[in-house]
Amino acid sequence: MQQSASRSKHFFYFILINTFIFVRLRVQLHLNKEFNHKYQTMYAKTLGQFIIEKQNDFPFAKGELSRLLRDIAIAAKIVNREVTKAGLVEILGETGDTNVQGERVKKLDVFANDQFIAALKAGGECCAIASEENEDIIPIDSEISKNARYVVAMDPLDGSSNIDVNVSIGTIFSIYRRVSLNGPGTHEDFMQRGTEQVAAGYIIYGSSAMLVYTTGKGVNGFTLDPSIGEFCLSHPNMQMPKDGKTYSINEGNYLHFPEGVKKYIKYCQEEDKATNRPYSSRYIGSGVADIHRNLITGGIYIYPKTTKSPNGKLRLLYECNPLAFIIEQAGGVATNGYKRIMDLDISELHQRTPLFLGSTEMMKKSMEFMEKYKEAAV
Repeated sequence: MQQSASRSKHFFYFILINTFIFVRLRVQLHLNKEFNHKYQTMYAKTLGQFIIEKQNDFPFAKGELSRLLRDIAIAAKIVNREVTKAGLVEILGETGDTNVQGERVKKLDVFANDQFIAALKAGGECCAIASEENEDIIPIDSEISKNARYVVAMDPLDGSSNIDVNVSIGTIFSIYRRVSLNGPGTHEDFMQRGTEQVAAGYIIYGSSAMLVYTTGKGVNGFTLDPSIGEFCLSHPNMQMPKDGKTYSINEGNYLHFPEGVKKYIKYCQEEDKATNRPYSSRYIGSGVADIHRNLITGGIYIYPKTTKSPNGKLRLLYECNPLAFIIEQAGGVATNGYKRIMDLDISELHQRTPLFLGSTEMMKKSMEFMEKYKEAAV
């Protein structure tokens, strides 16, 4: 009896000690996780640090391209600050003007355009700017820009029709090396194929602000940390999935689409277990937001020509070329329905084109439909 009581007592102490050890280990594990998280956050690599590390990829640039990307990031922070205050300050609504595209101008369109132009002028690494909001190029003739080697094309605020309803919007930019020899940049500096881009990117203003860019050495994403006011590396070496389950297109224009696009949409909507169809239709109306989602999760984005816009609606220079550069560097494909976007010749500043871009397998199938029904195209 006494021996049995002794065994029970020892067993009780055994359970008690092991429980104490288990609890202590769990607490230590939790503390380690918290420390690692804080350590990683504290020492997150900033955009500036990342650019400096990658400068050796461009021995001919001598730091100019790095400083140019820094200038764009500064303007993006200022625009993001105003976007997050929209509704509290007089930044919503229209100005009453119409831009060169024939579109109603929003107040935030003007603000974003002004901020990026100001940042690029002040930085001294850019000799000319082309913007969606300006009919002609903006040459920069200043002492600090006299030896600038680059020109920048941009859509300062993509998806501006969504500003007033608190939906994600963005900025798209493209950087080219100038072809003129000196002085302010010229129109010819912008008349280059997309294959000549030295860098391109976009900034998305949503639940967080994120800058995604490429210099032809892969795609990297940086999220703005408001606590330190810096873009920090959050999505290194971004890769687009080879396939997806999402198609993004404004189906309200279905009747005006080319026959190949109509057939592809029907293909996406059909049931087929082998190919995981039907696919989901997701269309935000902000190109940057739709393409950013598809870049991360896989999918296809289509903005085709229509009977109303036979040349397409998106601009080749500062929308399609930079987005195509990013998508290709992430492993995707970008075409106008038949031909690679970045191989298209450009002859006008605001030249338009259809745009198809996305995951390789989805793009391959959509191009099959476009080629098959080419004769019936509008």
